[in-house]
Amino acid sequence: MHPTLFQIGPLAIRSYGLMLSLAFLVGVHLAMRRAGEKGIPSQPILTLSVVIIVSAILGARLFYVLFHLPQFTGHPLEIISPFQGGRLVGISGLIMYGGLILAILATIWYTRAKGLPTLKVMDVYAPSIALGIAITRIGCFLNGCCFGKPSDLPWAVSFPLHSPAGFTFPGVRLHPTQLYSSLYGLGIFGVLSYLERDEKPEGTIFWGFLSLYGVARFGVDFLRYYEPSMMPLRSIGLNLTINQFISLAFLALGLYMILRQPGRIKIKKPIGKVEGAPQR
Repeated sequence: MHPTLFQIGPLAIRSYGLMLSLAFLVGVHLAMRRAGEKGIPSQPILTLSVVIIVSAILGARLFYVLFHLPQFTGHPLEIISPFQGGRLVGISGLIMYGGLILAILATIWYTRAKGLPTLKVMDVYAPSIALGIAITRIGCFLNGCCFGKPSDLPWAVSFPLHSPAGFTFPGVRLHPTQLYSSLYGLGIFGVLSYLERDEKPEGTIFWGFLSLYGVARFGVDFLRYYEPSMMPLRSIGLNLTINQFISLAFLALGLYMILRQPGRIKIKKPIGKVEGAPQR
């Protein structure tokens, strides 16, 4: 585990930040290439990519703050301050779902404002998001965050004490949920790429992403450790996290939109009495 790759003066180059940046760069490159293949102008896609990156980071940070308010009581500037412990380390504490939701809303707003086909543009970005998940979660593993619950499985991992995982479970072997997430991100990317071999109605790839990600995230989160603040209904015996509720919503929305798409096979009405026809 290597949370800090190297340091230049007060600036620490952290593995999570590097992998997050790499995920954005790879995702934008892939989206630009796919947009060209679908006949979408490259300039608005490049601008939209910047909008998505900014909104994703902002949404991820705000979502984290929302469920960790006591951490910022009395010092609200730490919500946006990159200085922690007197060092420039960047803003730590991001929740992916917050970033994803705000990025989707920003995409809808931008495409409508520019007169671009919203669903077609979302199809362009869907594989980039899946591949970005695969890359970013490797950064989570190197950083020791987003870790799993204790496990005796052969591939369980014990993290160093200076990492979030090691501090929470010192010397305990845990599920490497970061790598599970990286694998399902790569798997979703493969499935979406396979689905695009044939012509599909606009939105199919994006709705497919929401459905697949909802299922995968819901399942992995049973193995992931969460603070009590992320499980608000535990007191009534419902041991689901906020992220799992969102995952179910994504799954339901994705499946619903796929099933109601135009061009699907419709069941014809049986031949029988025709309204207005003479009866014998």
